[in-house]
Amino acid sequence: MQDPNDEPEFASTEAEDPLGQEFNLPIDEHEEVVSEGGRQVRLRGVYLLPNLLTLGALFAGFYAIIAGMSGNFNEAGWAIVIAGICDGLDGRIARLTNSQSAFGAEFDSMSDMVCFGVAPSLIIFSWGFESLGNLGWAASFIYVSCAALRLARFNVQLGTIDKRFFVGLASPVAAGLVTFVPWVAAKYDIEVTPFVSYLAAVLTVFVGLLMISNYRYYSFKLKGTVPYIFFVFAVLVLGITAQRPHEVFLLTTIAYASSGPATWLYRRQFKERSDARN
Repeated sequence: MQDPNDEPEFASTEAEDPLGQEFNLPIDEHEEVVSEGGRQVRLRGVYLLPNLLTLGALFAGFYAIIAGMSGNFNEAGWAIVIAGICDGLDGRIARLTNSQSAFGAEFDSMSDMVCFGVAPSLIIFSWGFESLGNLGWAASFIYVSCAALRLARFNVQLGTIDKRFFVGLASPVAAGLVTFVPWVAAKYDIEVTPFVSYLAAVLTVFVGLLMISNYRYYSFKLKGTVPYIFFVFAVLVLGITAQRPHEVFLLTTIAYASSGPATWLYRRQFKERSDARN
């Protein structure tokens, strides 16, 4: 008869390692219970491919900070783009290869905080906020705080919301919008006047607030087929992006960030008209 105090038994995915017993590294081995093939297994170690992509995003985000603080806003912008691509791939790769884990989810969240929270705020601060004094660092801090709140809320809402939509502006898009401002400004040698700095500070705070808002944004997580014209449109967009990446990325993030409030206003007006007719 099994003792109720005994821990449940799990299948182990740990391979026999004759050398591991002799050469123990002074680092604790990670161990967690994951689901594989419909059964619970005890996993020692971490899944390599999805976590490498997360590590790549973290590296790009850290490089963006270094580049931005050095005044190289072009490289900082491209680094944020790369971080966004890696962040978009790691979760999908984990699901496709059935290599999801609690470690991967936490690692991804920490990486997102650096890439899409800390990096954009420091980049835009280095570009145009230093002359604003306390207002400059306050605007940057508000953005970082909103990014942290957005990520925390997203983590606890997993599995409880409609996956077709994000609640609040996604942090990668917010990071892109904030970072692409100095990116485009550096390309066109736009002078950072006090007015430009104040305008950028207002934008940074507004984007931060969009992250913690209740506006719904379409997630574009499409599982089925789409009309062929969508694919043709994607080809055209890629062609234009190859010619004008700075402008396309900035305008795209502005349009997407605006879609949440615009949709909310449209639905509110539609509801008021419906109520008036009834």
